[in-house]
Amino acid sequence: MVILVTGATGTVGREVVRRLQADAEVRVLTRDPARVTGAGRITVVRGDYGDASSLRAALHGVSSAFLVTTVVGGDQDARFVRAAADAGVEHVVKLSAAAVEDPAADDLITRWQRESEQLLRSSGLAWTLLRPRSFMSNSLAWAADIRTEGVVRDLYGESPNACVDPGDIAEVAVRALTRPGHAGRAYLLTGPEAVTAVERTAQLSSLLGRPLRFEELGPDQARSRWSRRHPPAVVEALLQSALRQRRGAKAQVDETFAGVVGRSARTFGQWAADHVTSFSGR
Repeated sequence: MVILVTGATGTVGREVVRRLQADAEVRVLTRDPARVTGAGRITVVRGDYGDASSLRAALHGVSSAFLVTTVVGGDQDARFVRAAADAGVEHVVKLSAAAVEDPAADDLITRWQRESEQLLRSSGLAWTLLRPRSFMSNSLAWAADIRTEGVVRDLYGESPNACVDPGDIAEVAVRALTRPGHAGRAYLLTGPEAVTAVERTAQLSSLLGRPLRFEELGPDQARSRWSRRHPPAVVEALLQSALRQRRGAKAQVDETFAGVVGRSARTFGQWAADHVTSFSGR
């Protein structure tokens, strides 16, 4: 069995590759092969979604694929799904988002994810959809300020989010890619509790053994900070998403992960303990 992993240098894809190596022949599609880590049965193919020939080469002989797309509103999903169908791929496991299940979520990112899901469902390929809540690893955006100032700055610090360990998302992805019974399923994936940014700050403070201060950002401040990394339309979508979180839309804890994997999802404290050096600088 040959499994193709896209997004292998990203937060979830990297974990998928690491977990797959013992179970299957793994092929990775990436624009930057030097960033692919890991040993074992990995074949790296240089290419991207915009290069049809590289897609054909990457998908040749592949039985199942893990699909991660990142260009909001782009045609990456359409290009990949079309190429996968042409190559005879049997099953695609797509990384989507929990917000697609919320009728009140109508921001640009969520609309794009819904459209991408529908494209895959109507492709004739077997599919599995992973719909995670926010990644615990998003807290790494705080690391520089924590190391230099002992401060966490974020929007709506008292709003709860049932964020999930990216490694747990990868656990479900690997099962869907390697075991029967997951085709046609959509999995909502959350952590075991809803935690606020203020509560996460307190947990990091305890782990680091030093006081940390939480500084509340206003929407305009958040817009300014996020604009350094994202285009304006995406920034506005993130602000809409944060407002939904403030209204409680992301506090739901779901037990789907435990049903698929057979253990409880990992807590933020467990994730943070594994990544404490990113916040301490040691």
